Amino acid sequence: MRDQINGLHHVTALASGAVANNAFFTGTLGLRRVKKTVNFDAPDVYHLYYGDAAGTPGTVMTYFPFEGARRGRAGTGEVALTAFAVPVGSLDAWQRRLAAAKVAGLSQETRFGAPRLRFEGPDGEGLALVETEEARVGWTDDGLDARIAIRGFRGVTLRLAEAGPTADLLSLMGYEEAAREGSTTRYVRPGGNGADIVDVDVVAAPPASQGAGSVHHIAFSVPDRAAQQTVREGLIGAGFDVTPPIDRDYFMAIYFRSPGGVLFEVATDDPGFDRDEDPAHLGEALKLPRQHEHLRTRLEKDLVPLEG
Repeated sequence: MRDQINGLHHVTALASGAVANNAFFTGTLGLRRVKKTVNFDAPDVYHLYYGDAAGTPGTVMTYFPFEGARRGRAGTGEVALTAFAVPVGSLDAWQRRLAAAKVAGLSQETRFGAPRLRFEGPDGEGLALVETEEARVGWTDDGLDARIAIRGFRGVTLRLAEAGPTADLLSLMGYEEAAREGSTTRYVRPGGNGADIVDVDVVAAPPASQGAGSVHHIAFSVPDRAAQQTVREGLIGAGFDVTPPIDRDYFMAIYFRSPGGVLFEVATDDPGFDRDEDPAHLGEALKLPRQHEHLRTRLEKDLVPLEG
């Protein structure tokens, strides 16, 4: 299974309000909303997807905005930071842009040899922009300058009480230790999709408590169901309790809890976000899972409008 995983597929987090969340990721960060749908298990709650023009695996940040949800409490057993890739030389422009938008927690630093700009999302979530040399193209149709546009994810930082068991899991998934800096060890998926870094930061702290601003799970990319099945069999063989494949409309997903407490998903790259929407109009209409289509009239009335 070591050769099946490409890097990250998506990162899914919790929010306290759909309108503010949508405005931040589409307006402030300039990402494209590639899907407007609802939570499979709680259809009264949006599931919003933001990414590049097509919602390419490795670019998509998704949110469940539970209106009025309390904030999560930081601790171990969680994703502490989600990092996006931006062009080299763009951080000063981003600093000005985010400062003008009154984004909290702005600070520039260098980590593992790369300049990055840390900041907080609307619910205090840890985010960063990292300067990288790469070929991925950002979304610019909403007016963001191509010279600074976000290219997709660079990686995530897991905050854990111990590293060993998670390091073993990442090795099983094809990641290799690349460097250490302070309490953090960097793991990289060689030949990955650009969203191919997992940093493991070991700290002494109580366990995290999930709420608004917390990452619910991280998903890793595989090309298709055959690759996903190979990964599933490998994980089960290693002793992990893995769900059967679940149809999430835009990808097939399997889930398991990592040793450090973070929920991992392995998602297929197909069929993609254009399976039920013209690529030119991704994220515009409310798309409902088949089992919730009978709720459309009520949901269109009750779900808060995202714009205007």
